[in-house]
Amino acid sequence: MNRKRTLILGAAGRDFHNFNTLFRNDETHEVVAFTATQIPDIDGRKYPAELAGDLYPKGISILDEAELENIIRTQAIQLCVLSYSDLSDSTVMALVSRVNAAGADFTMIGAERTMVKSTKPVIAVCAVRTGCGKSQTTRRVIEVLQAAGKRVVAIRHPMPYGDLVKQRVQRFQTIEDLKMHKCTIEEMEEYEPHIHRGTIVYAGVDYEAILREAEKEADVILWDGGNNDTSFYKPDLTITVVDPHRPGHEISYYPGQTNLRLADVVVINKIDSAYPEDVDEVRTNVRRVNPSARIIEAASPVSVDKPDLITGLRVLVVEDGPTLTHGEMEFGAGYVAAEKYGASEMVNPIPFAVGSIRSTFDKYYPGEEEASVLPAMGYGDAQMRDLEKTINSTDCDSVVIATPIDLGRVIRISKPSVRVGYDLQEIGLPNIPMVLKPFTE
Repeated sequence: MNRKRTLILGAAGRDFHNFNTLFRNDETHEVVAFTATQIPDIDGRKYPAELAGDLYPKGISILDEAELENIIRTQAIQLCVLSYSDLSDSTVMALVSRVNAAGADFTMIGAERTMVKSTKPVIAVCAVRTGCGKSQTTRRVIEVLQAAGKRVVAIRHPMPYGDLVKQRVQRFQTIEDLKMHKCTIEEMEEYEPHIHRGTIVYAGVDYEAILREAEKEADVILWDGGNNDTSFYKPDLTITVVDPHRPGHEISYYPGQTNLRLADVVVINKIDSAYPEDVDEVRTNVRRVNPSARIIEAASPVSVDKPDLITGLRVLVVEDGPTLTHGEMEFGAGYVAAEKYGASEMVNPIPFAVGSIRSTFDKYYPGEEEASVLPAMGYGDAQMRDLEKTINSTDCDSVVIATPIDLGRVIRISKPSVRVGYDLQEIGLPNIPMVLKPFTE
């Protein structure tokens, strides 16, 4: 049989899941390679034979998406499968055009085709963009379920940046588990807040195997989505978070609009810091696209542990990295806190950026020489050291840290620092306890 030569376009996460659920044992398709984008230092590796299965005894190469046309032509690719997230509609169509012009077909996988069915109830928390507030929404959902006596296990969207075989199934219960698995800053930002609240977290590469392990110790599975990707599991309830700081993005980004259309509940977050007209635009779009969804309005008020390190001072604001990069946010909770507590200046970090941090600014802020925030990029030891050097060389009085983790625990910060916290706060009704009644009663 002539197998269709297939290229999976990815970013080290959804692409592996699509392969595992649809292509690993499919004798009608030959996955020639994965491509990689968004995440640094993924290309040049292999998806290992131990995970790829019997049809791929040599594993599968991971190549740079920048070489897309050349890969299609030299490898006689017939089909390209889009398998990563948080892309504008225009970016998706540009990819389609590149693929078609190079001579291959282009496809996107339906959301339900890769959803694994659980033996336990599943609640999925997804979003329309990176940085909408999934993490605080997830924490709030878990808080309500645990108060009702439910054992909740969170399964986090993949971030497999290390040894993929070792990362096949990962379980996190303590801070020591983060060290054992050699987690990056991006991984710790997602796992550590759950751990501090006593929630067990699973993640890894093989999400059916992960689910079967999690089911052994859970009454309810909580899918903690990444970017604006769709759920890997068939949900009994889908909660989608939208962001009025980016009105219109809920209907113009892929696959965020898919999540909006699949939602049973839509959380309009950050209404405390958004313009009322932007909240109205988002609410109107939600009701037009998904009129049956229940809408929860919520705030994410910021708090700080040392306000005196902000008031009247020149501060360096450090924000969650992915929110600022492929999430395209201009600022986050750190900037809001710096304004709230009266910083005299948000120091521009670009002149002090070194190595891969400078490269991040060049990629996501091309041509710009000023920025009010620093993305906390940390996809490995080298980038963490670059982040450390950038922070410590910046001319400022103090550092405002709005990452979900204690950044000072993983890098050495030589300046006074203040941590920013934020949790979901529903406003009015309905609220999270109301929509979770079928799971708590």
